[in-house]
Amino acid sequence: MTMEEIIGGLPAYAKDMKLNYSSLVRQNSELTTQQLWGTIVAAAIATRNAELTAASIAEAEAAGLTPQVIEAVKAAATIMGMNNIYYRFHHLTKNEKYATLPAKLRMNALRGHGVEAVDFELWCLVVSAVNACDKCVDSHEHVLREKGATEELIAAAIRVTSIIHAIGVVIDSEKAAPTPVPVVA
Repeated sequence: MTMEEIIGGLPAYAKDMKLNYSSLVRQNSELTTQQLWGTIVAAAIATRNAELTAASIAEAEAAGLTPQVIEAVKAAATIMGMNNIYYRFHHLTKNEKYATLPAKLRMNALRGHGVEAVDFELWCLVVSAVNACDKCVDSHEHVLREKGATEELIAAAIRVTSIIHAIGVVIDSEKAAPTPVPVVA
């Protein structure tokens, strides 16, 4: 299934997602092609919807993202999937000692990804936003601004992320309890 088929197949209650996808993804002017499609893929992976992930990767490749870039996006999603759990635990517990203990988690992907640092940080931020890890969101947003990313660029990526996440929610909810199709007599 393609992204266009997914968007076209959204039920009536998800009309806003169709409109938002059209205006914020198809007509995007704030993100580079690599940033946009990397954001879409990272958000789809974080949403954990296989259909949406497969379609977004295929579309990203069609948009010109190289296998190296796709691997970097997957690395960002993977490393943040791990870090978000670890660091989110820190803000969920009231025991401050955990924050003083070493993480002892390998994070080589944060340095060896082979793409623009701003793009990789953006994808880390996207996954952290989906996973609701405040420490990681704050950290990656701060690094992005230090590297010259504007708040407008960051907000554009987060808007796209919110749309992709919501589309994943719709797909999952329709699989669990499909919207009845009206019978026309």
